[in-house]
Amino acid sequence: MVVVLDNIRSALNVGSILRTCDAFDIKEVYFCGITPEIDNSKVKKTSLGAEKTIKPTYFKSTKEAIKRLKALSCYIVGLEINENAEDIEKFRSNQKIALVVGNEVSGISEDVQRSCDFLVKIPMKGTKESLNVAVAFGIAAYNLNKGL
Repeated sequence: MVVVLDNIRSALNVGSILRTCDAFDIKEVYFCGITPEIDNSKVKKTSLGAEKTIKPTYFKSTKEAIKRLKALSCYIVGLEINENAEDIEKFRSNQKIALVVGNEVSGISEDVQRSCDFLVKIPMKGTKESLNVAVAFGIAAYNLNKGL
């Protein structure tokens, strides 16, 4: 799996995502747009050394990253809450997956969503409509790695 960070604002969230990547042996992370990069001190603080296991690639735009991933035959899966997203527990693929996670406030842009091959969501039972991006990524990484 490749992880695509689409304009994540918080370096602390990025560090937490990298630590989760290490837990699931995910080595490739694409840092897109305003996402704090791997050498950021707050990213390093929260990743607790996990940043050393990551192969980082930076892209000015998420669409540029997706274009490269599609050329590498990756299946692009966006983690987003909308009417087109399917329950993540039902998703299965035999292809290499690139998981796109979006900005803490606005999520994945509509333009980037249209570039995804598939959208998944985490079913919510409480009153809140969303989770912190790092928490949501952890749940998604677990679910998507079950079949691998």
